[in-house]
Amino acid sequence: MAVRERFEHDMKTVQEDLLDLCNKSISALEVSFKAFLNKDIDTALAVIDNDIHANRLEEMINDRVILLIAKQQPVATDLRRLMTIVKAASDMERVGDYAVNIAKETIRIGKDAFITNVDILQEMCVKTISMLRQIVDAFIHENTSQAKEIAELDDQIDSLYGQAITHFMQLSSKQPENISQIMYLSFVSRYLERSADHATNIAEHLFYLVKGQHYELNN
Repeated sequence: MAVRERFEHDMKTVQEDLLDLCNKSISALEVSFKAFLNKDIDTALAVIDNDIHANRLEEMINDRVILLIAKQQPVATDLRRLMTIVKAASDMERVGDYAVNIAKETIRIGKDAFITNVDILQEMCVKTISMLRQIVDAFIHENTSQAKEIAELDDQIDSLYGQAITHFMQLSSKQPENISQIMYLSFVSRYLERSADHATNIAEHLFYLVKGQHYELNN
């Protein structure tokens, strides 16, 4: 196999690994939040146990990229593509970590009834999952217009997060006896907001890949 053909084959393999990591992380976040809503402790534990697969996949992506750079010494667009894959993998692995964190809050709350309506958290989750799926699609097709829309959606998540935290702060003064669960719910809102931030990070990586310069989309 010619050198260029080998490089393109290896690049495709790394891109497929990244897509696999994206799907695993997004699925973990979706499953974890569903377990949170349903107080499904067994599923929450499974999310925690399965996180090792995403971690290993990110490590494998990093190793393969390092090997490609060392062996092929890519330049210009090829090098940018490899670097954006590494950065995107890191962001998606963090999304998987937030899924684990939500699972841990689910376990801490246990079977206790929610002390307040959690619809705003559900709305945050739906929008965050949508953002993540959209940015994966944009990344695959190198669609910067779609990527720019991700940053605009992030503003909506930030607004919902602000509303949620305000509500939980007010609730803590009214129900000090429930401060533990209020704290757990606040953490869940934070993990969703951070997951959305990572979608925006990947959008910025995509702009760097396509345009060759850095853009800050969530300012």
